[in-house]
Order: sequence, then C-alpha cells, then structure tokens
Amino acid sequence: MESDNLILVAAGGTGGHLFPASALASALAAKGARVRLATDERAMKFTEGFPAEAVHEIDSGTPTGGGFGDKMLALLKLANGVLESFNLCGELKPRAIVAFGGYPTVPPALGANLRGVPLVLHEQNAVIGRANRFLAGRAKVIASGFPTLDGLPIDLKSRVAYVGNPMRPAVLEAARVPYPGFDDQKLRLLVTGGSQGARVFSDVVPEAMALLNEAERARIVLTQQVREEDLPRVKEAYAKLKIAAEVSPFFADLPKRIASAHLVIGRSGASTVSELALIGRPSILVPFPHALDADQAANAAHLSACNAAEVVRQINFTPAGLADRLRQALAAPQDLTKRAQAARSVGVSDAADRLAFLTLQVAGMGETQETPK
Repeated sequence: MESDNLILVAAGGTGGHLFPASALASALAAKGARVRLATDERAMKFTEGFPAEAVHEIDSGTPTGGGFGDKMLALLKLANGVLESFNLCGELKPRAIVAFGGYPTVPPALGANLRGVPLVLHEQNAVIGRANRFLAGRAKVIASGFPTLDGLPIDLKSRVAYVGNPMRPAVLEAARVPYPGFDDQKLRLLVTGGSQGARVFSDVVPEAMALLNEAERARIVLTQQVREEDLPRVKEAYAKLKIAAEVSPFFADLPKRIASAHLVIGRSGASTVSELALIGRPSILVPFPHALDADQAANAAHLSACNAAEVVRQINFTPAGLADRLRQALAAPQDLTKRAQAARSVGVSDAADRLAFLTLQVAGMGETQETPK
C-alpha cells in the first residue's frame, strides 16, 4: 500500500539543484505532504536544514569525461543507485517522485519508476538537460523553469507545464526590495561570475574601469565575485584606480546584493536569470560559451526578449565595449529603471506552489485545482 502522503524529491550534484528542491519541499509540507530527499554523496554537505523528514544518500556517477575505466565505474555506480532506489521505494512507497535534473537524479527516478511511482521532472533551464532528456519519456509531467523548453521530442511537448523556478526564501525576500534610486548619483554595480568561468569578469571588468575617466569611476560603487586565485590582482587593480570596490570569492547574501544593485553583470545560469527576473534588476549577461546545449544562451534570451538584459557573447565581451555600456548607464539611469521594470514583469514568485500543485495532482493526493496562473 502506498504511503498516504509521502513525496520523494531527488536532487543532487550541487547546491544549485538543491535550492529549488528545498523550496518545493517547503511548499509540499505546507500542503500537508511528507517529504524525503534522495541525493548523492557530493550534495550531502548541502543538505543541512533541508525541509525533509529524512535524507537518503543514493549512489551515482557521471558517465561522461574520463577514460574507459572511469565511464565503467560511473555506470556501475548508476546501476547500484537504481537498485538502492528500487529497494528504498519498495520500503517507503511514495506517491510520486520529483527529480530536478543532473545525473544524481537518474538512479532515484529510474528506481522509483520501475516500482510504478509516478515521475515529475523539473527542468531549470530553457533547454532540457541530458539527464532530464533521458528520463523525459517516463515522466507524467515535465515542469519547465522558462516559458519555452527546447530539446524535447515533439511527442513529449504535450507533457510540459510552465511553472517557473522555485525560489529560496532569501530571493523572495529580496524581491520585495524596491529598485534603488539615484539620488546620490552613484551607480551600484554587481558582478557575479557563478561557478563557471568567472575569470573573464576578472580580466575584463578592471580593464573597463581603467578606461573610464576619474569622474566616472568616482560614481561607481562596485561589488564583484571573483575566483580565489584572481582575488589579489583584482583588488590591486581597483585600489590603483581608487574605485570603491568590495571583492570576494563568495557572498552568502547574494540575493540581497542583487536587490541593492542598479545593474548586474554575470553569467546566465537558470537560477541567476530567474532571480534577476523575480527581484527585478537590469543586467548584462555573458552566457558561458561552453555550456552544454547552449542552455545559458537560451536562458539569457528570456530576459533579452523583454529588454531587461543585454546579452553579449563572451568573444564580444571586451573592456572597451563594457566601458561604453557603463558610460551609457551613468548618463541615462532612467533607462536602467525601465529595464528593471521589464525584468520584474517576467518574474515568477509562486513557482514552488505551482510545482507543488502539479506534484500533488500527479500523486493523486486531492489537489484538483488548476496550476496557479
């Protein structure tokens, strides 16, 4: 007999996948569901405080990269993870499983599906990832983080439901902060490189600042995330230019800093783009050029289409070009205000609730309302 109200959530690999899973778990709990998390060894360190009654570590591996031996070991781990998940679902009897993409979710999703547990996929990006694409044919519903989802076979398009990307509480709180004014004539600039390829910002942004004149630099208040190895040279560059800059490899309160910024420069991962939309901040986005399936470019197009973001290919992201864009921002801050409003117009604040409704519908747990609009 199935557990009366248990939902299994599968997310792993990085903290980035756990954030939306955590938001969903909270939304499900608020609707009376019990939640357990299935994750992999790498993500266990991010699970403290996850709103689930238990966390289950499931064996997993990534069968890409490395030599033949590495690939075989990864496949063996994946197979073992499927068996672990099959046995776990036989014991727990969940009503549904929600998987958030990445190879760590494949064993729980397959093991549960082999037990007959309905599968819900959530895809954060505007292009479906390889793991979710592999699982898509088994899913009852494919919940999308963006209004469009590329990379799916035509016969699976009917299973897609747009819900947005569930947001953690810190982002929802930041979304309540109004766009900053320009009373002091300062331009508050945030540069965040994410986990992939932040070095390009450490190279380009200081050189762009050097191209501004002294009066222009005096009007910029800069916060920049850099890699640890780039920290000394970036700090030294800004000190020489006498720029008010806070530079660090990590900011624990990044959503709050986004809310405090007039303009954000960064990559265009799914969470970054969704946070910029919900908080409502204009941006210059430089998609990671080596992202699988060009998903970052597709994500960025979502904000570009409503004139909230300017998208620049990395090959075209030059100090001279950035300096020109900063001069424009300093000269016409009212344009940034309009772009902030455009970003906010496409933000989704109730994505976790939307996904919870879909999940409970699939699970047959009494939620018959339509997904919130």
